Amino acid sequence: MSAPTVAFSTPIIAVEHVCKSVTDSTGTLDILRDIDFQLASRETVAIVGASGSGKSTLLSIMAGLDTPSSGTVRLDGQDLFALDEDGRASLRAQKMGFVFQSFQLMGNLTALENVMLPLELANRRDARKTAAEMLGHVGLAQRLGHYPKVLSGGEQQRVALARAFVVQPAVLLADEPTGSLDFATGESIMQLMFELNREQGTTLVLVTHDQNIAQRCQRCITIEAGSTKAT
Repeated sequence: MSAPTVAFSTPIIAVEHVCKSVTDSTGTLDILRDIDFQLASRETVAIVGASGSGKSTLLSIMAGLDTPSSGTVRLDGQDLFALDEDGRASLRAQKMGFVFQSFQLMGNLTALENVMLPLELANRRDARKTAAEMLGHVGLAQRLGHYPKVLSGGEQQRVALARAFVVQPAVLLADEPTGSLDFATGESIMQLMFELNREQGTTLVLVTHDQNIAQRCQRCITIEAGSTKAT
């Protein structure tokens, strides 16, 4: 009798032997060395390491915003670097959300307009209604018409979370999302991020230097001097 066939699901992200080096007049600097791991759908993963260890560079490569010197990244089975820049941008719009330390909101747009933006780019006719509902969900129903400059840091990051999650991405990449916030505000933002992540079943990849935040993830990947130390 033949053995039963076992079906394996495609990882939502596969980082395959990624290396990144830069060369200038002083020589070559290896930023990342043979980084190799896979992430399952709905998994929460922290990427930790000292400043300058290469973790933010790794996140940029995972997003297809930076290119590796060798190796590749597959997003839901698609080789990011087999695509041109437009192709990568299109795939990001379909599959990814982003949250940054510096919020990266459009200063000339209101909170509502910032959250509507990715929906409008996807030609969603319900952009205004859906964005307003998401802002209400993150506690900003009374701040829809406010511009970023009159919002607190915590409110701006809530807008950024709403913008990231409103398109229900398969993957959310977050780079030090509480780095510019005080402890109490940062804690409330992290609680909200994990809550939204559970609701939507998103794969969360979180770059952080905070071990307390990292321990809330299912897995931790440590980058030390450009190499994976442990998972």
